[in-house]
Amino acid sequence: MREKILSTAMINIKNKYPEYNDDKLEEISYGLEALYITFTKTIVIFGISLVLNIFKEVLCILLCYNIIRTTAFGMHAKKSWHCYILSGVLFIGTATICKYVDVNIYVKYIISIIAFITLVRYAPADTYKRPLINKYKRKRYKVMTIITSMIYLIFIILFKSSVASSFLCFGLLDASLMIHPFVYRMFQLPYDNYKNYIVTYRWVGKI
Repeated sequence: MREKILSTAMINIKNKYPEYNDDKLEEISYGLEALYITFTKTIVIFGISLVLNIFKEVLCILLCYNIIRTTAFGMHAKKSWHCYILSGVLFIGTATICKYVDVNIYVKYIISIIAFITLVRYAPADTYKRPLINKYKRKRYKVMTIITSMIYLIFIILFKSSVASSFLCFGLLDASLMIHPFVYRMFQLPYDNYKNYIVTYRWVGKI
């Protein structure tokens, strides 16, 4: 189903914009695939959350997560079922905790600090299909991620034991897990993909 929809969309784009080169078409194809996976994954997650009566919690955590994700980036699973499993564990799991578990504020502080350190250390994390080759962009994304994460920490401290602090805490945690090298290795995905291009450019420059 996915292949058929994406293939049809790409054929229409090629016919409408014949001036697009292969790089441009590949970029569009990657974007459409990511959009399709995100859309279908969101429907599944929201469906499960409605059944489990945790829709509000899932929605809030996804919002907190995606704000960080826009600059920290992170992995995209090769297989759809990998994506569903990981998303289910992260979002359904943490939303269930927010709903039914009264997490101690000091536990939230520890989780948030560990997540913050992870984001400072590893963000932004690219993918093999979309490597972050430009070092200035990488620095800018890292700074933006750090600033946003620090704002999260401030609000977690201010909100203390409220459920809002739990949403921020677990949104931060989920974002940090999605950029961690261990999670990349667990799903057999290459990490620091931009380095391969830097090495290639340096080698070509010596010829």
